[in-house]
Amino acid sequence: MGEIVVLRHGETEWSRDRRHTGRTDVPLTERGERQARALASVLTGRDIVRTVCSPALRARRTAELAGLTVDELDPDLWEWDYGGYEGVTTAEIRRDRPGWYLWTDGVIPGDAEHPGETVERVGERCDAALARIRPWLERGDVAVVAHGHVLRVLTARWLGLEPAAGRLFALHTGTVSTLGTEHGRPVVASWNVPVR
Repeated sequence: MGEIVVLRHGETEWSRDRRHTGRTDVPLTERGERQARALASVLTGRDIVRTVCSPALRARRTAELAGLTVDELDPDLWEWDYGGYEGVTTAEIRRDRPGWYLWTDGVIPGDAEHPGETVERVGERCDAALARIRPWLERGDVAVVAHGHVLRVLTARWLGLEPAAGRLFALHTGTVSTLGTEHGRPVVASWNVPVR
């Protein structure tokens, strides 16, 4: 059985500045493009039979620079919709909501383009994406290129954990992780590995 090769997109201005970047399509910085190119080195020799990518430009550009051919743009891999917190940092949110924590306190509604969603809804999207990915794992590895929070939730769901357990898996830009199996049970094979 193959592994899910989890690639978080390279740095953007908003990720660098720690702004919640859900549905706003922010391009990669120069550093983000370097991170994406570096990912190619860890993909060499892998039997990647399918590449699934978020529709966001930052994810698609990361896949391209990493040398991957995207087979499927999966809207279920869009980042968490942060609603009224789109583009806002945690420090800014905590001025009005001391102690706020995304994983337990959620988001507030935003405008029509950013209505917001619950962690449970992100979990449902990840379950749907995993259902489409699993059959391909019988043929080899599947590369998944997307965003920090949605990939953390996807990992929790791969392991059979509640969506909010994604809080346990810190994930930086331009990193590679692998999800596999051991004795037929889902495991994290590697996590948040920076590539130089």
